[in-house]
Amino acid sequence: MKNFIKLLFVFLILPFIANAQDDEKKEEKVKEKLERPAYESATLIDNPTNVLFSKNALEVQMQHRFGEINGNKNDLAGFYGAANIRIALSYAIHERLTVGFGTTKDSWLQDYNWKLSLLRQTRSNSMPISVSYYGNMTVNARKSKESKSGGFYHIQDRYSFFNQLIIAKRLSANVSLQIAPSVSHFNLVDKTMKNDMVAISFGGRIKFSSQSAIIFDYSQPLTQFDSKPKPGLSIGTEFSTSAHAFQIFLTNYKGIVPQQNYMMNENDFFNGDFMIGFNITRVYNF
Repeated sequence: MKNFIKLLFVFLILPFIANAQDDEKKEEKVKEKLERPAYESATLIDNPTNVLFSKNALEVQMQHRFGEINGNKNDLAGFYGAANIRIALSYAIHERLTVGFGTTKDSWLQDYNWKLSLLRQTRSNSMPISVSYYGNMTVNARKSKESKSGGFYHIQDRYSFFNQLIIAKRLSANVSLQIAPSVSHFNLVDKTMKNDMVAISFGGRIKFSSQSAIIFDYSQPLTQFDSKPKPGLSIGTEFSTSAHAFQIFLTNYKGIVPQQNYMMNENDFFNGDFMIGFNITRVYNF
């Protein structure tokens, strides 16, 4: 009889133990909730951000750079000058993986790109940063005679590649920063250049209202060669809604595709070689 009473007591108390364990697991899950995105868009002026969208989301991008402000005095601060445009689509196969395609006016660049989320910042700060990998393969579709390198003799001469590790942190509701080392590679370059460029970029966003922010981006080439590419500096503002992001800024980078900027930029921001640019993104959730 005593044994029966003991067994009955154990069976009665088991549900309470199980519920207590479930409550502990729920508390752990709450503690490990992901931090809100550090940025509103997958692009911070001239460099990608760590942002990836929910599964099956489609991001439409339009990036535009007007002519140089200090160029022809009759081109209305670059608005009538030679512009560069990139139009692109990015699709989220998974909440951690996005693939995309873009086409750029200058050099007829066709880029196939991808972004992978490696680490994600949590609200409990158990993971204090977000880390993402961005890469692309770009094809120069110009006619061979238009190449600055003297011509494309093989199909692989048209290829270039870009790999970047994006380390970002949302410091507060209003401040986000990122640092991103990168490697650019061109299969064919001018004799005064090297095929590879190691570089690093710094960027951030400071919100001054619920939908507006100041944004900045600085990119520093590290590999040295004879035709020294100039560092990139961009500063502007961003206006965003739940599905749109509009960035308008001053920049001395006109290439738009990252490796083109890091390897080929001849504009010196502090010498007045900058232009007005804007990025527009729209996200569709399916």
